[in-house]
Amino acid sequence: MTDHEAFGRPGIAPTWSSSAKDMVITALGPSRVWATLGHGIVNEIYWPATGLPQVRDLGFIVAGGGRWSEVKREKRYTITTPAPWLPLPLVVHEGHGYRLTLELVPDPIRDVLLISYRLEGEGMRLYPLLAPHLSRSGTNNTAWVDGDLYAQRQDRSLCLASYPPFRRGSAGFVGASDGWQDFARNGHMTWEFTRAEDGNVALVGELDAPAGVLALAFAITPQGARTLAWSSLAQGYSHVRDLYVAEWSRWAERLRLPTSEPDLSKAACLSAAVLRSHEDRTYPGAIVASLSIPWGTRSNDPGGYHLVWTRDAVQAALGLFVAGEIEDCTRVLAYLAARQDPDGRWRQNFFPDGRGYWGGVQLDEVALPIILAATLRQSGEHETAATAAMVRRAAAYIARHGPLTDQERWEENGGASPFTLATEIVGLVAAAQYLDGPDREYALALADSWNERVEEWTYARDTSLARRCGVDGYYVRIAPAPTAGGIEGPVVVQNRGGLVVRAHEMVGLEFAYLARLGLRDPRDERMRNTQAVVDALIRVETPAGPGFYRYNGDGYGEHADGSPFDGQGIGRLWPLLTGERGHLALLQGDDPLPYLRAMTAMTGTWGLIPEQVWDRDPIPERGLLPGKPTGSAMPLVWAHAEFLKLLAARAQGRPVELLDVVRERYDGRAPRSGTWYWREEVPISTLPADRSLVIEDRRPFVLHFGLDRWDAPRDRVARPLGLGMFGVRLDGRGTGDGDDAR
Repeated sequence: MTDHEAFGRPGIAPTWSSSAKDMVITALGPSRVWATLGHGIVNEIYWPATGLPQVRDLGFIVAGGGRWSEVKREKRYTITTPAPWLPLPLVVHEGHGYRLTLELVPDPIRDVLLISYRLEGEGMRLYPLLAPHLSRSGTNNTAWVDGDLYAQRQDRSLCLASYPPFRRGSAGFVGASDGWQDFARNGHMTWEFTRAEDGNVALVGELDAPAGVLALAFAITPQGARTLAWSSLAQGYSHVRDLYVAEWSRWAERLRLPTSEPDLSKAACLSAAVLRSHEDRTYPGAIVASLSIPWGTRSNDPGGYHLVWTRDAVQAALGLFVAGEIEDCTRVLAYLAARQDPDGRWRQNFFPDGRGYWGGVQLDEVALPIILAATLRQSGEHETAATAAMVRRAAAYIARHGPLTDQERWEENGGASPFTLATEIVGLVAAAQYLDGPDREYALALADSWNERVEEWTYARDTSLARRCGVDGYYVRIAPAPTAGGIEGPVVVQNRGGLVVRAHEMVGLEFAYLARLGLRDPRDERMRNTQAVVDALIRVETPAGPGFYRYNGDGYGEHADGSPFDGQGIGRLWPLLTGERGHLALLQGDDPLPYLRAMTAMTGTWGLIPEQVWDRDPIPERGLLPGKPTGSAMPLVWAHAEFLKLLAARAQGRPVELLDVVRERYDGRAPRSGTWYWREEVPISTLPADRSLVIEDRRPFVLHFGLDRWDAPRDRVARPLGLGMFGVRLDGRGTGDGDDAR
């Protein structure tokens, strides 16, 4: 059947492909193509930036002898690479009467993905299936056949060419006239539609030879895409492959992995390559959280995990730092310096080019770049004036807007989080190296004051949970502002339909960063108490090893029947938290090897670490097995970074984030701060003896106050404190000194 226009416009509603990836591949040259593999096929391609997916998938149908099969549904394939650090996949599919071998190579100098193919099997023919989702959307795409296969949406175009050339092709609407529907209805390729316009479209082509090379190219115009595709084919597959291998080999020469154990070394090489593969080319240093869309359910939403989160980018940079890739690390810092807002913060997340996506503010994302800069400074790396200015702006923002955060690290609640507080305090201490005069004095004094009050804001005592676990208290996951009830206050579980619980009913591993960053002794009774509660409530032993929930009662994960998260669900186990628990074990004098081994066992088949792993009985029909990846993001950059950092911490005996200036100042103990700072968000009801009190605000003010039942009220004009804050100091007797507010 041959016709000009395919039927069934606009096709079914588009979705993205599975986030359970096998591998991520990209070149290190000027090429701007990133491809992910899943189920043995290409199942998302990003261009011209890591934040811009353009293809849902590129798969294959094998047909002959009255039979046909789609190779991804056979699920009988292997993937090998020449080295764990070299993302050059050789994929071998085995099916009834055929063997299909694929090797995928991004062209280092062109926006082209080359696929070498070889089909073995008497009478078998190969049919590539391509689903464009150009300009980040599966709607309003147009596909056509003109020798090669083409698609276009707005100013994004692609061309799929083959050498030897296609024998024939067809364009259709997904779910109606696409190539898969043709085979499903007719048993072989009967349709040859030349065009499918303005819908959710797909392309299919019949290859004219059992072996050859496909070239999928991207450009602004169809003509440009065709030029790139055929230029790459004319250059020759072997030549392009050699360039690709040479680039990655030069990068791998700098790897310095802190282990000699073969399995851990292999996992470390892979983790480092995963981190490097998530960096943008046009915007060097922009590392996205994951080249995936959790559960693959978003179609027209431009988000997903292919966005830059400052927190995840810093984690990735520190992972590259401990792997010896210092240049990669410094590019991240330079990028973050460029992306900082003038007031000193970073937006919740953004596209690689810097355009914001979600608008929240998370104070750990303001503090972590300071810690990254200070880590590089401590190692003796060259520092620029721009980096120092970035640190000063970030410190000022923390001073003006802390200690309570609008959003904690899981982006669900505001208040006092031990994790965020730890990063803020360390950020201020680290930033003091870049400050002088009043700014330096104030940053350190404020850090001391907040550090001393961490337990006041986040340590719950004598609760029913404490009694049940046999401890006197524990650090909570998040507590509202003291004016909203603090530890006794309500916390809304956003992913469980607005369920409200009390802050003291919820725990997580946030507290571990108090020890990891040097603010508390890891053997402190409060740390041990919280560890006991955490291990009782959110630890699960899986066949892979210990796993941990983000917090008890989490709803971010599949439903009980294994169906995808849809705004609500049941939280599952996070491998990166296994790494965090391993860091705490190390600090307590234990070998974190069991936690490292668990992380390597929680991976997908080819070593990628997921966001979450399954925690219940197996559901084989959904691919859910205890201790193995769920449908959430895979790989998760943060998880691979955590693995590398734990591996390095085991070798060095300390976390990479533990700064000398912090250890020297606190030595794991809360300070006795000489000054406490009152601000509206964290008022002070009782001031310890022999302390001074500073009433502070972001703007100049006059303090009108009295003592002893408003005896002899008086006024004091606030003076600059430093870092843009103003305050009035009252000494231990409650009298204003009128001179120096610091």
